[in-house]
Amino acid sequence: MQQQFSTNFNQAIQAIKSAILQSRYKAAALANRELLSLYYGIGEFVSRKSREGTWGTGAIDQISNQLQQELPGLRGFSAANIKNMRLFYEAWCDILNRQLATDDLLRSNFEHITTRSSVSDDLQIKTDWLANASLLPTPNFTLIGFTHHNEIVKKTESLAERLFYIDRCATDFWSVEKLKYCLKENLFSQQGKLANNFSITISDADLRRKALLSFKDEYLLDYINIESPDEEFDERVLESEIMLNIKNFIMSLGKDFAFIGNQYRLIIEEQEYFVDLLFFNRQLQCMVAFELKRGAFKPEYIGKMNFYLSALDDLVRLPHENRSIGIILCKSKKEKIVEYTFRDTSKPMGVSTYKLATELPEKYRDILPDEEELRRLM
Repeated sequence: MQQQFSTNFNQAIQAIKSAILQSRYKAAALANRELLSLYYGIGEFVSRKSREGTWGTGAIDQISNQLQQELPGLRGFSAANIKNMRLFYEAWCDILNRQLATDDLLRSNFEHITTRSSVSDDLQIKTDWLANASLLPTPNFTLIGFTHHNEIVKKTESLAERLFYIDRCATDFWSVEKLKYCLKENLFSQQGKLANNFSITISDADLRRKALLSFKDEYLLDYINIESPDEEFDERVLESEIMLNIKNFIMSLGKDFAFIGNQYRLIIEEQEYFVDLLFFNRQLQCMVAFELKRGAFKPEYIGKMNFYLSALDDLVRLPHENRSIGIILCKSKKEKIVEYTFRDTSKPMGVSTYKLATELPEKYRDILPDEEELRRLM
């Protein structure tokens, strides 16, 4: 009887806890939508006044200062942030305003549509722009904060790119730091470009799609600093640098990766073998082995990775887990060599490249002096 009472009591606590958390989430989501709608409305107002020449130079700074005086303690309305509100509106107005102007909206929300024919109307700020979720470009639009939106509109070019980052921020709960990193690494353009053999080694279509979205064609390891990266260096140096920055490396991998270990030991026929880096991906429900290579991809790397994956599947993999995936991370690769190497393979593998912090972007190589010239000048 006592045990049953305790069980029922704990269940009651969990039910109340769940209700509280759900209510908090709904309240936070509603507050965020209202705030975004306010910022969008102020952005429209500031854009109209400043772009049409109604306001002179320095008007936004003056407005910000006056607001601080009249509303002491007010946050988020610096001159810079008011300009960000204007940018937010101008980045989305062509899409949102076009949707708001549909005949259906005019019929159902006629009271919200006003004609600015008088001075008083001209000074009104509409703050319910984002009230109708069905008219937004994605259901996740109001589920991310203004700082996230600000980063996205400043650092993306196409609508598809913007929506990609908005959806990933909302569904994967990206922090602003994580978003900045993914924007810098251009995650949008990297999706689905990994050289791989998943089409012939992963039969489940949904799992194959998830695998393609889980890995990148190139990883930016800008937190790793190796002197003279063009010269030969031991692969252990690269591994050591990654281990010193393992948090950053996991962030560069993306969501759902959990680190298992480096130099993961496998004992086969009384001989030791070591996997450079081993992870587990929660979404794919499989181990992911990384082999680090200092130079260009070579066909013989596939044989070694195939060996590791077979051993991991037989000796380490749990019954409910999917087959292990191998990623060969090398300095460069030639697509045809990778393509021919993958033919007739049976283990899921991919080949990615990496870029280090000390490498000069290609567009600057003809402008700036090379490494030897810089050393001479110093």
